Amino acid sequence: MQTRTLGRNGPQVSALGLGCMGLTFGLGPATERGEAIALIRAAVERGVTFFDTAEAYGQGANEDVVGEALAPFRDDVVIATKFGFLDGQAMKGLDSRPERIRAVAEASLRHLKTDRIDLFYQHRVDPNVPMEDVAGTVRDLIAEGKIKHFGLSEAGAGSIRKAHSVQPVAALQSEYSLFWREPEKEILPLLEELGIGFVPFSPLGKGFLTGKIDERTEFGEGDFRAIVPRFQAENRKANLALVDRVGELATEKGVTNAQIALAWLLAQRPWIVPIPGTTKLHRLEENLGAVDVILSPEELDRIGETLAQIELVGERYPAAIRDRQGR
Repeated sequence: MQTRTLGRNGPQVSALGLGCMGLTFGLGPATERGEAIALIRAAVERGVTFFDTAEAYGQGANEDVVGEALAPFRDDVVIATKFGFLDGQAMKGLDSRPERIRAVAEASLRHLKTDRIDLFYQHRVDPNVPMEDVAGTVRDLIAEGKIKHFGLSEAGAGSIRKAHSVQPVAALQSEYSLFWREPEKEILPLLEELGIGFVPFSPLGKGFLTGKIDERTEFGEGDFRAIVPRFQAENRKANLALVDRVGELATEKGVTNAQIALAWLLAQRPWIVPIPGTTKLHRLEENLGAVDVILSPEELDRIGETLAQIELVGERYPAAIRDRQGR
């Protein structure tokens, strides 16, 4: 497994990490605990050293599974978790008060069964708490040895600059993929300027780029994609044009759609570390195969031309979620 460094002074991690959210939260019924632990450990065996979780993924339930799975390998892996939601529930709104950050840090340490959190993200910027106070609290936790690195998630340019001026930000985690390219406008140049790593979540477009979802797909109970505008049937049908073009290139190269999508992300910057999630071993192995897929300049140009020609439709979050979480 290749490695990359997050930020100028951030952690060195595997070129692809594992997003663990879907093992217990957001995509339907939770994976059986033993199976989830086995999948995480299989990732370690295959060279993955970067694992992503959060308090909000089941109010500590996801952290608990991740902590148990990684306990035998604790000194060989980098664990990222997040704070920032009221009572650890995203639908309740935001809460990044300093006392709440400290409480989440202590709870996360217990759930993860560890004495330090390698990367502690603010899950969403809280407009009611000055960013200087948030960064200052994390800076103090770093001084106390409970946190190693500070991160932000879905933060805008102004928030990133404010935070970085108080406590260097090692990584920004935001959605980025062939299916959502908003970070290219302002965020990627800023991260390059400040020396901050980038961790794309949903790098496979919440599964859409794999080619396994079309307008006939029915999402199961508890799968949040069922309420996402971009995943409504008519929008899926329209957006399949992108998936078809990705599939053509994948077929020519003898790889999969997912591997093209991940290889494209890896080719954008040397400090980008995607964190695809999965509950299945064969999908994990497929995703990890992307690190060996090299896209030529001509192939990257071809993808760029495709993106310029196709207009993707549908908002990425429902209005209620956008209003609560400032998205």
